[in-house]
Amino acid sequence: MSKLTKRQLIALAAASAASPAFAGTQSAEPAPAADPATPPAAAPAPTPAKPVENLGKTVKVRIATPAGNVVLALFVERAPITTANFLRYVDSKKFDQASFYRRSIPKGVKGYDFGVVQGGFHESTMERFAAIRHESTAKTGIKHTDGTVSMGRFAPGTATSDFFVCVGDQSFFDASDKDPGFAAFARVIDGMDVIKKVMAMPVSPTAGRGVMKGEILAKPVQFTSVRRVA
Repeated sequence: MSKLTKRQLIALAAASAASPAFAGTQSAEPAPAADPATPPAAAPAPTPAKPVENLGKTVKVRIATPAGNVVLALFVERAPITTANFLRYVDSKKFDQASFYRRSIPKGVKGYDFGVVQGGFHESTMERFAAIRHESTAKTGIKHTDGTVSMGRFAPGTATSDFFVCVGDQSFFDASDKDPGFAAFARVIDGMDVIKKVMAMPVSPTAGRGVMKGEILAKPVQFTSVRRVA
């Protein structure tokens, strides 16, 4: 992956984490229509639940949307600060007013199999809880592989509510000697087909600012409920 592509992806992950006014959502051009001369392909089978490696105790959370459900496994032992913060938004039902509002695909990547989908409040005036301390992947051991959920932020220690889901392995989000990386804290264990569906949704060519322009969904996918799963 080129340095330019890496820079683009890191910029896209630093989404509306600290300020309601931060433009962390964007849209892109609608996906091209299928060639009418080509027979329609069969609908893809739902993505099976992804096994969760042994990273200690987990808590499951279901994000219900009109596009389908996404189930997360939160690594509460490995990332106690970040997961406690996420569950605070879940248990207070604040996330019921959130959405998947942004998808970002690096320049030069064709299709919808690599990038990130971002969820949260975008430019909402929703009152957020205080920012949390950064939990490095070097400490938690949670890598940014396909389906990993991580916190959006500006500088380390500014993350509040917004998060992103990796579509494809993206180790450049992990901590290194020269980069604190992003705070991964969960994995999608069911519903990656929904995340990929969101990746392919039309975006607005004008919404968003800076690196986010052209990455905000034309119609954000609202969360109908976000709850713990027994």
